[in-house]
Amino acid sequence: MSMKHLQTYRVIPNIPEPLAFLEILSRNLWWSWKATAVELFRRMDPRLWRASGRNPLLFLTLVPQQRMEELAADDSFLAHLDRVRKRFESGIRIAPREAQPFADNEVVAYFSMEFGLHESIPIFAGGLGILAGDHMKASSDLSLPLVGVGLMYRRGYFRQVLDADGMQQEEYPATDLYVLPVEKARDDDGNETVVSVAGPEGDILARVWQIRVGRLRLLLLDTSLLENPPEVRQITSNLYVADPKTRLCQELVLGVGGMRALTALGLYPKVCHMNEGHSAFSGLERLALTMDTREMDLATAMEVVPRTTIFTTHTPVAAGHDEFHVPLVTPALKGFEERLGVSVQEILSWGQPRGASADSPLCMFYLGLRMSQYCNGVSRLHGQVARKMWAHEWPDKPVDEVPITHITNGVHLASWLSPEISLLFARYLGPLWHRDPQNENQYRRIDEIYDEELWHAHEMARARLLRVCRDHVAGQYRRRNAPRPVQEEVQGLLDPDALTIGFARRFATYKRAYLLFMDPERLEAIINSEKRPVQFIFAGKAHPRDNEGKDIIKQIVAFAQRPSVRHRMIFLEDYDMHLARVLVQGADVWLNTPRRPHEACGTSGMKAAINGVLNVSILDGWWAEGYDETVGWAIGEREDSHSDPAFQDVLESQALYNVLENDVVPTYYDRKNGNAPLRWIRMMKNAMKLTMEKFSGMRMVREYRDRFYFPAAACFDELIADGGVQARGLAEQRQRLLSLWNQVWIALPRAEREGPFRVGDSVVVTAEVHLGALTPDEVRVEVYSGKLEAMDQVASSWAAEMVVDKPLGDGRYSYRGTLTCQASGRYGFSARVLPRGDDWQKNIPGLMTWASTS
Repeated sequence: MSMKHLQTYRVIPNIPEPLAFLEILSRNLWWSWKATAVELFRRMDPRLWRASGRNPLLFLTLVPQQRMEELAADDSFLAHLDRVRKRFESGIRIAPREAQPFADNEVVAYFSMEFGLHESIPIFAGGLGILAGDHMKASSDLSLPLVGVGLMYRRGYFRQVLDADGMQQEEYPATDLYVLPVEKARDDDGNETVVSVAGPEGDILARVWQIRVGRLRLLLLDTSLLENPPEVRQITSNLYVADPKTRLCQELVLGVGGMRALTALGLYPKVCHMNEGHSAFSGLERLALTMDTREMDLATAMEVVPRTTIFTTHTPVAAGHDEFHVPLVTPALKGFEERLGVSVQEILSWGQPRGASADSPLCMFYLGLRMSQYCNGVSRLHGQVARKMWAHEWPDKPVDEVPITHITNGVHLASWLSPEISLLFARYLGPLWHRDPQNENQYRRIDEIYDEELWHAHEMARARLLRVCRDHVAGQYRRRNAPRPVQEEVQGLLDPDALTIGFARRFATYKRAYLLFMDPERLEAIINSEKRPVQFIFAGKAHPRDNEGKDIIKQIVAFAQRPSVRHRMIFLEDYDMHLARVLVQGADVWLNTPRRPHEACGTSGMKAAINGVLNVSILDGWWAEGYDETVGWAIGEREDSHSDPAFQDVLESQALYNVLENDVVPTYYDRKNGNAPLRWIRMMKNAMKLTMEKFSGMRMVREYRDRFYFPAAACFDELIADGGVQARGLAEQRQRLLSLWNQVWIALPRAEREGPFRVGDSVVVTAEVHLGALTPDEVRVEVYSGKLEAMDQVASSWAAEMVVDKPLGDGRYSYRGTLTCQASGRYGFSARVLPRGDDWQKNIPGLMTWASTS
């Protein structure tokens, strides 16, 4: 019977006073990356802990009151609780900011469409969100003044269910906010924070929630307010909706609304970091905010905002960036006309390609790029790909000088490390190893871990993986009403002694999960070897609209149901962070088969490596810079996409089988007298050391801090000092350069003598430069040289500044420089003129003039 006008109320656990800290702990995600805190909850009731989805708030409502009273009188449990409490209080204490260029209310605002903090908080879809979560955790560990800004999705990303044929179905269960560690964000006066954003069809109201992540706050905007029309309430219902209008609204709420939320809470975003282009609208709001609070005009604000903005791109395919058609986005930007003092057409042009027509869609990548001095890819190879992809923005620059750099992703080690390995690290490396994993004196102690101890720890993690897999598959069978004999087979799934290979990730076509199955007979032979068997565990979701990805899943499920392999191959439904942790901790091998260079980074391989799981991967993303033969195996060579993708698939599938048969399997089963595989263990240790040294989240965030955050914050102080005099000077200089650059011309440079030259020779080069009304102090003239790849193509280059030799009158100057011959080979040289200044000024598109004959 339905009843109207029901009034709701909540009943919360009556936690005994000695256990009161549990409630505090459950409301800060700090617990999620502290093994001793996770164990505290699990110890209370392991069965209920699993049943709650490892969600402390829900878990505490399930623990019987009698069990609470027992624990309140349990000296051992109370001692454990006290240890966790002391670590918590130390771990969330805000460190002094004397060495940081941030005042108390100044922050780095870190915008991301998704945040993967823990599986119990379903506001993420995949790698982008997991990376954002790890970034926040590492920033908390480093006590950075960073605030996350995202969206509060009421239904999150979909839950995956496979039907009897292996076809993916999607479910969107509603999220119960009352079992999430969220609270309403309030201003200094205790008022709830609600912001308003102009959308394509009217104003959008968004409430601001917050989650505590160690020392930091994550702000989440939510449009599910009664004051909004029903369709507006749905804006923050699901991640990555297909409807362009809803997607636009989400990105307006994230960027514009996120900036307004920070302001309403008394936080000043001194530096902004956009994790992908979804939040690029934040740049418009930040321009308006800077103009208003600093009393600047737009040209001056445009010298401040980009110099204090970071833009990280994760997408190595141009078509992967969001675009919005002009008629859709124009109404939402109308309000910026008056605030910025320019037309909507001008604002739109900031998000359109150079020279594009006025009706070209607004591309969020271009908008992010034009608002950021610091632009980076997420691995060395991805940085190269991004420079090549967007080189047309700087048509006069060599590709290797396009101002897009890279900071290779890292993973928050404590969040992904198995409990067994964590105990080993605490014993051999010291209890505070996670604070400075890059310290060589620390990570080299991994070699001191006894081989038998490390192997035993790994075997325990593998046993847990197999147990979780069996339970998971049993649940899948029950949901499908599988016949009883099939259900009873579950306990015979997977061999505890067989080489176990994991493959778990988003099922996008470019990740080529099908590569393993291109020669089914050969694969069956590998799996069913009598003396050296191999088993495979698959997991992952395809995008709801990616039918090709769904078909790949279906094909894998069909293969795994073959009687000959069904005990050694499974597909786990509904891949989430919990399954990810269990897999990267317990597998023996982590398999990755993307089509190079489409994998921007691929952090799951790092999570596996820190647990001693060995990677077998295409040389793409992070593996292209992390691989050597002592830490894992490569599939194929360093070759980018072939002109014939089908032929490339055949070649690389055969390379995969060869690596498995000739290298991986023999190394794993190379054991004397039944002992542990010593060479394998040596590789495990090398993989762990590699990850600590180069691929930790602490290394990543320190790099962002030292290369981007701190320099940007210091630059901000310089630009706004004395009423913004320096920023105004830069704006005037930019306008001067743009208006006078057409007068710049440089003649072909001349070497003082003809070659050939010998290694070590220095050759003087001169060139005549016409600067017109500009002066030598405003430009930089360079001699440019590089090894020739073809008649007019340079493979690797360098540039050296030339100096004025003498003025020639009428704005003309003779410049002199030096060519240094460092290595033998065939070289070409030229000369060029570019603006003098910092990276933002010297990279103004179109302001580079190369030597010519006229």
